[in-house]
Amino acid sequence: MFEDSLIESGGRLKTKRGATTLFSFGLQVALVGVLVLLPLLFTEALPKTQLMTFLVAPPPPPPPPPPAAAPVKVVKQIQTEIINGQLRTPTKIPEKVQMIKEEEAPPPQMSAGVVGGVPGGVPGGQMGGVIGGIISSAPVAVPKAATPTRVRVSQGVTQGLLIKKIQPAYPPLARQARIQGSVLLQAQISKEGTIEHLTLISGHPMLAPAAIEAVKQWRYKPYILNGEPVEVDTQITVNFTLSGG
Repeated sequence: MFEDSLIESGGRLKTKRGATTLFSFGLQVALVGVLVLLPLLFTEALPKTQLMTFLVAPPPPPPPPPPAAAPVKVVKQIQTEIINGQLRTPTKIPEKVQMIKEEEAPPPQMSAGVVGGVPGGVPGGQMGGVIGGIISSAPVAVPKAATPTRVRVSQGVTQGLLIKKIQPAYPPLARQARIQGSVLLQAQISKEGTIEHLTLISGHPMLAPAAIEAVKQWRYKPYILNGEPVEVDTQITVNFTLSGG
């Protein structure tokens, strides 16, 4: 014991610690190996029922029900004795022959007609038939159509109604510029034949004022329609031409 406490004597004494450690290490390795090998040696069997369920394919779905059959229409053929307008020859003698009875015509009715009329005529007839009725009928008054207050008339008609025509003065500036041409105006003529409204449709701006000023003084005969004078819508053309041009 005294020798174990000395430093110098350390390592000289022989102990059994190395053998014990080696034995313990080997025992632990053996236990670990047994624990690893036990599951490999004693394996549990797989459940066959569950395994077969996974491997077998599911049964196919049942077939759809057959479609419902459409009702069959039974066409009953009516046998007739007439084919193509001709009486068919019977193939057998019928058991019962039916007699066809025709209805008797009603007796003619006696009606009182006019003297000299046709027997069986309609009561209340007139002498001479249709022509006599037309001749003897009273004349029917034809309603008079309403007269319009204004009508549209062409230039040719209004020229025949013109009773006073004033020639327009040629504008000096237009004459110097050698401007010539036609001025077209839209005019409204009153029942008395005077010009009420004038509207320029086309024409040179230097010629239009002179044409309007002259046409305002024109006079026309009243335009008569159904025996009454009416207003007129028309067009008037004024021509400006240079002499020698």
